[in-house]
Amino acid sequence: MKKRFHHSIIFLLLILMFILPIDRKSILSTDKSKPDIIVDQRNKDQRNESEYLILVNKRHHLPEDYVPQDLTEPNVPFSFKGNDPKKMMRKEAAGALESLFQAAKKENLNLFAVSGYRSYQRQKAIFAYNASIKGAERANQTSAYPGESEHQTGLAMDVSSSRVNFQLNERFGDTPEGRWLAEHAYEFGFIIRYPKGKEEITGYQYEPWHIRYVGKKPAKEMKEKQMTLEEYLEE
Repeated sequence: MKKRFHHSIIFLLLILMFILPIDRKSILSTDKSKPDIIVDQRNKDQRNESEYLILVNKRHHLPEDYVPQDLTEPNVPFSFKGNDPKKMMRKEAAGALESLFQAAKKENLNLFAVSGYRSYQRQKAIFAYNASIKGAERANQTSAYPGESEHQTGLAMDVSSSRVNFQLNERFGDTPEGRWLAEHAYEFGFIIRYPKGKEEITGYQYEPWHIRYVGKKPAKEMKEKQMTLEEYLEE
């Protein structure tokens, strides 16, 4: 009798499963209140490329323990001497940076690398310092909270020139080096990550010195369509 009862219950549950409507979206959706990492997954052919399309911003964060495994120091001039982790970039990005600097040199333009990879802890210290001077809200217009910085990906590099005393400021964008960089960075797989007029989308002020490696094809498309990385990934 008990066996029959159990079988009846199971049979009834199976019928209910097929009859009752199921909200697939609620099953497949994730908690969007939690920060996550977005990459471009448009088709299988782009899988290798999408590794370099990782989106890190004020809504999409990196975990504290994220460290790229292929960090290397590009063979380019730096604005400072000595060993420092901020000289590092991911291997492919480092090679692309070398090619970019060589091309600029052929045009008698001298670019200098200023700051590349930054650990979560290093970014935490930098933001705390900036916030202590400007307040957290103002600091966050130009400086990222830890976990929200592209520098942690190993795919970004801040560059400058002697014309602005190797400073990272908007004046760099008006120098011959800055103008050349804005025009030609895409040829080497880089984008100006925080362009002028896109502050509401990127969440940061215009930074002509901050270049980000995304790969040649995506960089060319973003340049042609005047898109930010956020817009490109949402297209």
